[in-house]
Amino acid sequence: MPLSRPEVSLPRSAFIFPGQGSQAVGMGQALAASSPAAAAVFAAADAALGEPISQLAWEGPEADLNRTENAQPALLAASIAYLAALRERWSTGDADPRPAFVAGHSMGQYSALVAAGSLELGDAIRLVRERGRRMQASGGGREGRMAAVIGLDDDRLPELLERAGVAGIIGVANRNSPGQVVLSGERAAVETALGVARDLGARRAVELPVSVAAHSPLMTEAAAGMAETLAGIRFRDPDPPLLANADAHLLTTGDACRSELVDHLTTGVDWVAVIGRMADEGVTTFIEIGPGRVLSGLVKRIVPDAEVVATDDPAAADRLAVPLPA
Repeated sequence: MPLSRPEVSLPRSAFIFPGQGSQAVGMGQALAASSPAAAAVFAAADAALGEPISQLAWEGPEADLNRTENAQPALLAASIAYLAALRERWSTGDADPRPAFVAGHSMGQYSALVAAGSLELGDAIRLVRERGRRMQASGGGREGRMAAVIGLDDDRLPELLERAGVAGIIGVANRNSPGQVVLSGERAAVETALGVARDLGARRAVELPVSVAAHSPLMTEAAAGMAETLAGIRFRDPDPPLLANADAHLLTTGDACRSELVDHLTTGVDWVAVIGRMADEGVTTFIEIGPGRVLSGLVKRIVPDAEVVATDDPAAADRLAVPLPA
């Protein structure tokens, strides 16, 4: 399903897309009821999977929606539904704005690739379903875990990883904002890290309710499987460009985007670097497109002076906040 292309450039803006964890039962339901463009996205997602992922997104049950293989396609569909509704709303005025960059947090990279015209929506929906299945199966029998560490000085992180690494494989899965990281690895190492983090002065260290070690070497099998799957998918050059999760380098070709989706399964997401790079390139407005406001909060901690807009507005009848073109 092709999305209409924007016509007017917004060189000081960026579209950012949330990753797994931002899903919630009911997401996109009010939007689809009011926006034909959003409803068409959910219909296309259902058709791509051959099952009503929209019904799961809108009605739950929550436990089923939160399963990795369901959360990812449902969240992608909801995010692109918000984008389609925005473009629909903007098209009734004088401009259909186009950002300078797009970027997604982890699985959000697939949403960003659809937004940039690099991936077809149907392909992306099927790919994240496969991604979720492979992530759940990866690890070679080693139990994976993830944990959030908040309020730890960045210069203490190497010591934390060294001490916890004695118990097994562990690394930084997400560097979300200054003083907020997510660790990922084998269960024993992550459990050890919780105590070490508190010992080093972390304000909070808590295990997350997930059963996979995302963005860690435990995802090697998933990465290999996705490399085979992605090889058969057509990728166009993204327009506008994406930023890579691990180090914020620009992705300007379809081949580079394909490689990114393999690489980021086993490497961390440095969201601080991604947002910082866009700010350095002149972006002053970040528009979070999709359910929730997780990324908006992170951006404000990374670039306090930036303007941040979350398109999910709980106070609106259709839950859509529409940023005005600059």
